[in-house]
Amino acid sequence: MEITQVIEYLKNYDGRQLKLMEVCGTHTAAIFKNGIRDLISPKIKLISGPGCPVCVTPTAFIDKCVAYAKAPNCELLTFGDMMKVPGTAGSLSENKAAGEDGAKANITIMYSPLEAIEKAKANPEITYAVAAVGFETTAPTYALLVKEAARQGVENIRLVTALKTAIPALKWICENQNDIDGFICPGHVSVITGIHVYDQLASDYHKPFVVSGFEAEHILAAIYRIVKQIEAGEGRVENMYPNAVKEDGNPKALQAIEEVFAPGTAVWRGLGPIDGSGLYLKDGYEVYDGGSRGLDEDMELPEGCRCGDVITGRINPDQCPMFAGGSCTPMAPFGPCMVSSEGSCGIWYRNKH
Repeated sequence: MEITQVIEYLKNYDGRQLKLMEVCGTHTAAIFKNGIRDLISPKIKLISGPGCPVCVTPTAFIDKCVAYAKAPNCELLTFGDMMKVPGTAGSLSENKAAGEDGAKANITIMYSPLEAIEKAKANPEITYAVAAVGFETTAPTYALLVKEAARQGVENIRLVTALKTAIPALKWICENQNDIDGFICPGHVSVITGIHVYDQLASDYHKPFVVSGFEAEHILAAIYRIVKQIEAGEGRVENMYPNAVKEDGNPKALQAIEEVFAPGTAVWRGLGPIDGSGLYLKDGYEVYDGGSRGLDEDMELPEGCRCGDVITGRINPDQCPMFAGGSCTPMAPFGPCMVSSEGSCGIWYRNKH
């Protein structure tokens, strides 16, 4: 079917009201960029899900990273999108300038976690703490970092992990929000996991789970297939991104994750603890553990902040009082949803202003 026919079908859809969740923040950005809401019927509502790993990272993780960055003979390595995420004593960026105690934190923005190995070898007197944040997409890189450090006998590296897996979160969504009719599954995650990880969800909840790429035609095709499944009374997994996503995913990446990490309970900001959704270093690699377990306490969200409702699609970001009232902006954020490039609030803010 030609894309023009897909658009015509979706534009003229006049069935029951549908609510479809795009899980990935990159999909949210692409939907805005390509004006996809204007190309489909108002009876098809697109909502954002908890697909931004920075957005669901608890405050306690930021505080742990700040503590490492201020400890003697320590340096924190992090990706840039974590720098402005608020902690109880300020963000990494604020602490790098000068924290509330006046002490500057030793923080370096990394471009690859593997940089830690060369730094650690060159400066054995320094402990390098790596802020490991992400889903299945980035977990293999951190697994390779640990394996390579162990192979070379480099022990002055510590991982502070907030690594999470998508499927337990999707199960949580299905169990707690039965008004979602179908899911646009994340392309990046699915490259690693493959498509069969969604089979049980589709079977248990009888809902479509359709993997999509990130171009406009990819997303429109995924929406089309979800709607067609719903009309046919079906609920199954489809792969609309076959040039990148294979049925079995990336076996080598999955093997690296399984070798280094074990699943456990993890706290998702705004949602709370989700069983089996976190990745923690296995026994045998404990020398590299920067104290990732036990980061389960999160500060209460500011009064009026509806971060939890935003990342589960219960409301759109502009329905949050703090967003609507202008008290939460990218320059003065209260939470990571407004900070990250994949955060729903930040995406809505940039496209609504």
